[in-house]
Amino acid sequence: MNNLRRLTLATCIAVSLAAFTTQAAFAQTTDYPKKPIKIVVPFPAGGTSDVIARMVGQKLTEAWGQPVIIDNRAGANGNIGADLVAKSEPDGYTLVLMDMGNLTLSPTLYPKLPFNPLKDLAPVTMLAFSPHILVTTNSLPVKSQSELVAYSKANKGRLNFAAAAGTGSAAHLAGVLFAQKTGAEWGYIPYKGGAQALTDLISGQVDVTMNGMVATYPHVKAGKIHLLAVASSKRLPQLPDVPTVSEMIPGFVTGSWQGVMAPAGTPRAVINKLNAEMARIVRMPDVREKLAAQGAEVQTGSPEEFGAWMKTEVANWAKVINDAKIKLD
Repeated sequence: MNNLRRLTLATCIAVSLAAFTTQAAFAQTTDYPKKPIKIVVPFPAGGTSDVIARMVGQKLTEAWGQPVIIDNRAGANGNIGADLVAKSEPDGYTLVLMDMGNLTLSPTLYPKLPFNPLKDLAPVTMLAFSPHILVTTNSLPVKSQSELVAYSKANKGRLNFAAAAGTGSAAHLAGVLFAQKTGAEWGYIPYKGGAQALTDLISGQVDVTMNGMVATYPHVKAGKIHLLAVASSKRLPQLPDVPTVSEMIPGFVTGSWQGVMAPAGTPRAVINKLNAEMARIVRMPDVREKLAAQGAEVQTGSPEEFGAWMKTEVANWAKVINDAKIKLD
């Protein structure tokens, strides 16, 4: 009988704890958000991450009635802003929205990285994929990616590649991978963000770059720079006559993977609510149309799927970085 009483008591306690946990999670979900949310964009204003953050932030404000503040914290390929979020209170009120491609490079590039992206940040959701596009300044006498490669070889030391968001950024590594696969020869000029790199490309101070389509294609449409290829797996419906890089380099797909992360330890109920609402926002017709018009494809999924993608990308890019012998302090 004593054993039966103890078992009954243990069962009652377990049921009570489960009920309490469920109620607490429900309370976190229904109460959140009850104050302004800050989305850190670790790049200057005007780039792909900034454009998408402001779109999503405005819609969150409309849906939840709380201000969403966009905080641009540029530097170190996005690591300054990401580190700030990793060390923030895990309550769902400080998030980072950035090119996740950059974040998957950091563990290999930075031996002394002050945070671990896979352990100190919690995946919330991917939002959109914008392929890198290979573009040149209008004065460069090339009309295709093969002509660009040939020109770079014939003019060694002549071409400069704008490394948007700095040495070791996703855009820079896309250029490195392209050069590794084709033998193209150019120097790399680091920039703090894509907007600054594009300004210099337009003015002819640099010759070529690969950058996210959301921020870059408007300048192509305006005739300010020349588009050679897109780094997507297949030709884009809106640009059927523009070849993919993979038509010359099989399997070449790079781009701007925009996603949101929170500090590790953020309550799962809050992460789930952010995941669901942000996925709803990027699938709204007006947001989807704005993204599609600029070449970005909506990409959403569960936090677990996002986390698995991160681990795979870290491993894939480690080889490219190590082969190029790139290390940053």
